[in-house]
Amino acid sequence: MAETEAKIKIDGIDYSLDDLSDEAKAQIQSLQFVESEIARLKAQVAVASTARIAYQNALKDLLPK
Repeated sequence: MAETEAKIKIDGIDYSLDDLSDEAKAQIQSLQFVESEIARLKAQVAVASTARIAYQNALKDLLPK
């Protein structure tokens, strides 16, 4: 069974990870880290936005009618 070569597509071009320099690989790792951080932060914003709506609704219920 043949091993599949690890590749990455950048701007529509496939690159073999084995052919990239250590510096290029480090940049890829940094990009992957930043992408995961952005996803994590977006999830936190979604949670905070939901909480904000709940607090707004709770406040409206407490205001005189």
